[in-house]
Amino acid sequence: MQNVKFHELGTVDYKKAWDFQEKLFDEVTESKLKGDGKLHYLLFCEHPHVYTLGKSGQNANLLIPDEMLKKINASFYHINRGGDITYHGPGQIVAYPIFNLEAFGLTLKQYIHLLEQVIIDCLQEYDIKADRLEGATGVWLDPGVKGRERKICAIGVRASRFVTMHGLAFNVNTNLDYFRYINPCGFVDKGVTSMQVELNRPVDIEEVKEKLLNHFMHRFQFTCERMPISIA
Repeated sequence: MQNVKFHELGTVDYKKAWDFQEKLFDEVTESKLKGDGKLHYLLFCEHPHVYTLGKSGQNANLLIPDEMLKKINASFYHINRGGDITYHGPGQIVAYPIFNLEAFGLTLKQYIHLLEQVIIDCLQEYDIKADRLEGATGVWLDPGVKGRERKICAIGVRASRFVTMHGLAFNVNTNLDYFRYINPCGFVDKGVTSMQVELNRPVDIEEVKEKLLNHFMHRFQFTCERMPISIA
């Protein structure tokens, strides 16, 4: 069984979290190349309002100009993960696993499938039925009902030498108005939702984080070493 160093970063600027990920990614890759391969990290955080566009994304999926970004107090980054455009903001749990997949015995496809399952399992504890949507990553509600499909968790990862970074964005109490300014993940005909919307009440995000971590440990079969840290 693998051991994972877990950091709860709180609310942190996107670029600072990205730089921290890159540092840990380099550590894990170097450890792997030296023949160890047992170093892994998992980060949880929230971000101030920010839009990120993946390598294969289209700039046109950001629907507002720079002046409007300033008006809504949001920033925008081109980043090195897969996928298109997404939004991060307060009330959303962002998880960044920096795992050596070979040590876990996983392919990239299996890894993404497990990320989705972690969210599906967590939502089940709140009696929210979620599933996958064929041809699209992430976790969805009513994926088989045309016109009702809505995403509750976006997934976008980068992997090099089978070491991962970036990860998932899980809408808990997220302000969904910010999704109006983009075509989320490139889709123009599908919606987004949050736990708060589905349950019609605010949700204790710290409680969700604990449940989410437990489901990560269960699905990926690792022990967790909690390591408090601040990079704000």
